[in-house]
Amino acid sequence: MQLTKHAHACVTLTGGDGTLLIDPGTFTPDAADLIAAATAVLVTHEHFDHFDEAALAAELDRRPELRVHGPAAVRERLGGRAVTVRSGDLLEVAGFRVAVHGERHALIHEDIPPVDNVGYLIEGRVFHPGDSYRVPEARVETLLLPTSGPWTKFGEAAEFVRAVRPARMIQVHELMLSELGQNSARMLLGEKGLTGLPLEILPAGESTDV
Repeated sequence: MQLTKHAHACVTLTGGDGTLLIDPGTFTPDAADLIAAATAVLVTHEHFDHFDEAALAAELDRRPELRVHGPAAVRERLGGRAVTVRSGDLLEVAGFRVAVHGERHALIHEDIPPVDNVGYLIEGRVFHPGDSYRVPEARVETLLLPTSGPWTKFGEAAEFVRAVRPARMIQVHELMLSELGQNSARMLLGEKGLTGLPLEILPAGESTDV
């Protein structure tokens, strides 16, 4: 299958019976176009940088058959027009087998209650964790590694990679890092850094086989 990286945490996967879109949020400028082209959408959690509520609602108005999956809060905010998923669920979506892992967003601060957050393992190979470094109870070939945001720490990211032990990792959730910051993440977390595994920087719009 092929993975295309979009801005921030948004990716598409093709190679099944359709196009599977994950986390089209408001930090992704072409989110509405990506949603319009998708067969199905997976949302890890309700935060705006992962979930463009207005764009998804508008597309569901136009195309009610669009399948959207996410935590209960996503379903509520879309007026019940999404399927609630929880850790342990197994789905068949757009021709892809999807396993759901995880329950909560990583802690930002004690004063900010964490929302529900799920990660998606696609075809037993590619794992998108959303905003969490919770280790899935499954083997992962390609890990999409978040590197920026108010909840991230490079030390925790390194321990996450060490625990998951993927064969490959691609940076996501990078929009709050400058080019210098992204290269610093690649150096610290990459092959010659804390994990011994290259951290790939895939520019928005580019694709790779996974």
